[in-house]
Amino acid sequence: MTMLIAAALFFLLLHLVVAGTQARDVIVGAIGERPYLGLFSLASLGGIVWLVMAYNAATKEGPALAWDLGPGVTHVGIIVVGLAFLLGVPGLLVPNPTAVMQGDAAKREGVVHGILRITRHPFLWGVALWAAFHLAANGDQASAVFFGTFLVLAVAGTFSIDGKRKRKLGADWDAFAKSTSNIPFGAILTGRNSLKFGELVSYRMVVALILFLVVLFAHRWLFGVSPFPGGWSPY
Repeated sequence: MTMLIAAALFFLLLHLVVAGTQARDVIVGAIGERPYLGLFSLASLGGIVWLVMAYNAATKEGPALAWDLGPGVTHVGIIVVGLAFLLGVPGLLVPNPTAVMQGDAAKREGVVHGILRITRHPFLWGVALWAAFHLAANGDQASAVFFGTFLVLAVAGTFSIDGKRKRKLGADWDAFAKSTSNIPFGAILTGRNSLKFGELVSYRMVVALILFLVVLFAHRWLFGVSPFPGGWSPY
């Protein structure tokens, strides 16, 4: 558990302190944008590998339960994680000023389209939904640290990115942010935007659905646990 906690802290500090504050601006000013992104990507990849390895090692020590919400929680897993895929995957495929190296998209006419009407951070909220379900369903201490790390990072990351984009893009960001929301459906509920279901029907949703089905039916093979109620397995 000690190594898992250390890996979690490294991953959080890397994204929320190094990348999420004006420390990033200082580093970029010293070495340039692309060298920074290259080094940050390598550090992030190393952090994820460390986190996964530490989690696997911690789970081998035996499950130390922190809570048990009962089997009923797992029964909604397919629905919740399915929604996470339908939110997160299209968020990676749509032009978005919040994405890496896409700040100029804030200047484009009609950029607020489809999934961005729901939230300007669809990928991160998809990750948050995925992490929150696994956090609730597993209940052991190792999973609490592992999935809790991704939940904290995803939610806090939305605010961190907003701050970075506002500093860098100024008025262009303000115009984009005015017609969108961080919190899902926030702009729609406050009348600053409207939900258009037709815009959501695209190849992006098809890709998300295919990826979800692949992970769903390969879950037991990949992670050793069936995601289906009662532990049913298709193979």
